[in-house]
Amino acid sequence: MNYMTTAEIREKYLAFFEEKGCKRMPSSSLIPDDPSLLLTSAGMVQFKPYFLHQKELDSQYIGTTTVQKCVRTNDIDNIGDARHLSFFEMLGNFSFGKYFKNEMCAWAYEFSTEVLGLPAEKLYFTVFENDDETIEIWKSLGVPEDHISKLGEEDNFWRAGPTGPCGPCSEIYFDQGPDVGCGSPDCKPGCDCDRYLEFWNCVFTQYDGQEDGTLAPLQTKNIDTGMGLERIAAIMQGVTNNYDTDILRSLVGVGEELSGKKYRQEVETDVCLRIIADHSRSITFMIADGILPSNEGRGYVLRRLLRRAVMKGHSLGIEGAFLTSYVNKIIELMGSVYPELVENEELIKRVVLSEEERFGATLRQGQAYLDDALSKMEGTVLSGSTAFVLHDTYGFPVEVTTEICEERGYSIDEEEFARCMEEQRNRARAANVKDAEAAWSTYGGVHADLLKELGATEFVGYERLSADAKVCAIVRNGERVDSLAAGEQGEVVLDVTPFYAEMGGEVGDTGTITADGVELQVTDTKAPEKGLVCHVATVASGVLTVGMAVSAQVDAKRRACIARNHTCTHILHAALRQVLGAHVKQAGSYVGPDRLRFDFTHFESVTPEQLKQVEELANNVIMSATATNIFETSLAKAREEGVTALFGEKYGDVVRVVKVGDFSSELCGGCHVANTAEIGLVKIVSESSVGANLRRIEAFTSYDALAYLNGFEHQMKELSATLRVPTSDVQARVEANIKQLRDLNAKRKANKAAAATGELPEALDQFTVGSDYPVFIYRKDGIDAGGMRNFWDIVRSRLPEAGACVLASDNQGTPILLAAGTDEAVEKGFNAGAVIKQISREIKGGGGGKPTMAQAGGKDASGIDAALDAARKLFA
Repeated sequence: MNYMTTAEIREKYLAFFEEKGCKRMPSSSLIPDDPSLLLTSAGMVQFKPYFLHQKELDSQYIGTTTVQKCVRTNDIDNIGDARHLSFFEMLGNFSFGKYFKNEMCAWAYEFSTEVLGLPAEKLYFTVFENDDETIEIWKSLGVPEDHISKLGEEDNFWRAGPTGPCGPCSEIYFDQGPDVGCGSPDCKPGCDCDRYLEFWNCVFTQYDGQEDGTLAPLQTKNIDTGMGLERIAAIMQGVTNNYDTDILRSLVGVGEELSGKKYRQEVETDVCLRIIADHSRSITFMIADGILPSNEGRGYVLRRLLRRAVMKGHSLGIEGAFLTSYVNKIIELMGSVYPELVENEELIKRVVLSEEERFGATLRQGQAYLDDALSKMEGTVLSGSTAFVLHDTYGFPVEVTTEICEERGYSIDEEEFARCMEEQRNRARAANVKDAEAAWSTYGGVHADLLKELGATEFVGYERLSADAKVCAIVRNGERVDSLAAGEQGEVVLDVTPFYAEMGGEVGDTGTITADGVELQVTDTKAPEKGLVCHVATVASGVLTVGMAVSAQVDAKRRACIARNHTCTHILHAALRQVLGAHVKQAGSYVGPDRLRFDFTHFESVTPEQLKQVEELANNVIMSATATNIFETSLAKAREEGVTALFGEKYGDVVRVVKVGDFSSELCGGCHVANTAEIGLVKIVSESSVGANLRRIEAFTSYDALAYLNGFEHQMKELSATLRVPTSDVQARVEANIKQLRDLNAKRKANKAAAATGELPEALDQFTVGSDYPVFIYRKDGIDAGGMRNFWDIVRSRLPEAGACVLASDNQGTPILLAAGTDEAVEKGFNAGAVIKQISREIKGGGGGKPTMAQAGGKDASGIDAALDAARKLFA
């Protein structure tokens, strides 16, 4: 058995099954093309339509083979041991009825023994206890009977759910030797120890589970296999720990260099180094696939992994932001296999750096949360639920919380914390099971059945806006019907359509469907299943029936507006990248007939000057009357030519490229103008934040841009008439009026202060109490909190060095209290915060502050006098 690198194993696997007749396909995105899944965690996810025969593989291939990047976090708390990973690569080969058990077993044995060179005597096999067929196949290949074990349904029978596709599986194990085993004479594959390492699972999906528990044969028998690349790499590299394999060991080395700590010297250090090595891969690949940190969904998974890695780095003594060092190494090691890492390198680094800095602020918030929790405790034991919130929301490891608590004389309810953690793990396990079921469950519903029966709708809307077609199906209220009568609404499926279905941010077309005596108004066009176009329509007259020949006509004016806006989003994207940098990536859009919205990755507000540059660049391209060039090519060739792929989007082998001269080149399936002159002009009307590291611009083009500018012109003329100046002088007149208003306000405040100063001498004599130092207690209605602070400044100038005040105001029905004192008064015992805390209950309010100044608001202004009386008693 010769040493092999991870890269060599990956390539040998793909080449082997390619030679057998499988189509080599790229890894799909970590964002599944399936709303029921959070993240891609299995190789078969992208092939679900093939298994369900909604898509067909080219006849020249017998199946597919891939290496799939996967992220799974249901066992996140185990990561750092020898085996568990959040990011892993899964080698797989898949058949959709072309080959089955005999071929799969033979090829698995051939690849294991001849390509990898694994000693046959070290290979062991498990099969489902009732699957005698597979046992005989393994024996026919030369596998000794004592190397085959039967296991029950829990271990060796795969199900998508209670019903649906299922079948037995057979797993291949490698005997790592008794040195890593449990020592039991009964030790065999399936034992919990590490001696027998499972590295390949072959699933034979041959049954359709029924509701009564019986198994009906599937019409076509399928193969779904998975070989963990990190596991087989460990075997081929002679190590018993995934983190000792070439790629992961290199990442552990990054941590050693950054921290100055050595691997394999202390258990706690080793765990931290492994966790950062693992999490850094998940972080890098997730961002490359279009996932950004957030507080929900995939973004929350990413944020949690990143913060956990940062905390482990801090535990190792690494100071400052450090994860970009890992990003550099990951791109160096894996960028040639996953080009999206290289394409998005700058973005990945910017997001990681921004999130590390943001986490610093969150840690401070977590510290404040813990301080507040401890200040409110009556006992000495912090609740486990509070420790869990710190762990889950703020990224505080329980060890850090425990250490802080112990320093202050507190402990943690560890049992309650453990229960919270177990509940979270159970939720994660349930979600993982749900993901597994969803990954194989049929799409279900009428639309999936239609796609399977009718196939994809032929779309001709790029070339023309009308087409003769046949009504293939009608859906009303979720059920297929044979007809739609006047006044009824439903979804109409045609064999051919010029209508573009809502996709990629572009809204669906509207228009008409007509036949003799029949007219339908199409109000929207959807694709509930990829490839199936449904026209949402209401019958205006006549009766539409299945099988009827019709004419489909798109609203040409509306489509033209949409096309202008869509091409403009491409131009704006390129302009933003030129002005702001290559880290800018499209992260969402809305392309309608009346406006466009464009979301993009960026880490700060776009300045007015930058926005002006973007708009000018875009309009220069529009007004230069540049022709667009739209063509299809292979994804590989498009990437070689530097065509922009949309952030997080998923593409097939053949892609559609939209080029705007030499200015913009993007992969896109939407509708576009033939020449930029058709757009007329673009006017950006807003720029805002829509989340962490995400910005949004909104804009109008063509007629809508003109209407927007005309609206501004109308407003300017109205303002000009109101101010009685020419439009050219409006700005100067408004600025002069604002200055005059400010001057008047300043005079009013000065007059109020003078009035307050005038009444102060008599008030000081009349309302001052206290023995150790004077305390001025006074009510001054009609001033806000800022006015009260100003009043304190005046009072302080009239008091001795050690002096204080308690002030109150009824400000238009809202009671306000303020207590303040000089430093010398505080030294003699005055505490403004304590005073406010004690008297604010009289106004049904609360507040706080420092010993030198505190204030409170309330709900009951009638309690002001009682509050001041309470203050007098404090200082009597």
